[in-house]
Amino acid sequence: MSRIGKQPVLIPGGVTAEVSGQSITIKGAKGECSYVAPACIAVAIEENNVVVSRTDDSKFGKAMFGTVRSLVSNMVVGVSQGYRKDLIIEGVGYKAVMQGANKIILSLGYSHEINYDIPEGIKVEVAGGGTAVSIEGIDKQLVGQVAARIRDYSPVEPYKGKGVRYNGEHVRRKEGKAVA
Repeated sequence: MSRIGKQPVLIPGGVTAEVSGQSITIKGAKGECSYVAPACIAVAIEENNVVVSRTDDSKFGKAMFGTVRSLVSNMVVGVSQGYRKDLIIEGVGYKAVMQGANKIILSLGYSHEINYDIPEGIKVEVAGGGTAVSIEGIDKQLVGQVAARIRDYSPVEPYKGKGVRYNGEHVRRKEGKAVA
């Protein structure tokens, strides 16, 4: 049995949860999330908690037991507090500029600018003269995916430290070539 799957998910104040069949919908101050659980997983609401249980002993059911519980927990946290990832852009001429509310233009040392369309449900803010990017949303997976995609355009290189990195990410620096 999954230790994570056995734990109930507490529904905090200001958050409502509805279960209809295999579908669960979580509503809160920041928005609404929904998820359809596989047939081998049962989701129920008991005394202000969301309880996840298996309906069979299949290998897939055992694998999805803890996963579904974690997804429900992430939805509850997302609609009540939200998720946030901060990126730092380092390098001469490296910057980000917002164009409207749903497009970010990245200058990352290439011969061209990179235009990235921000998905629905994600809020991006650029600060610090274009060197600090903040990504917020209620879907943990989508926030992480947007941050990873922006970071993948120019990962930090170990010699000068130029590129895009997460706030708090440690980049191991290398020594350059030694001249004789």
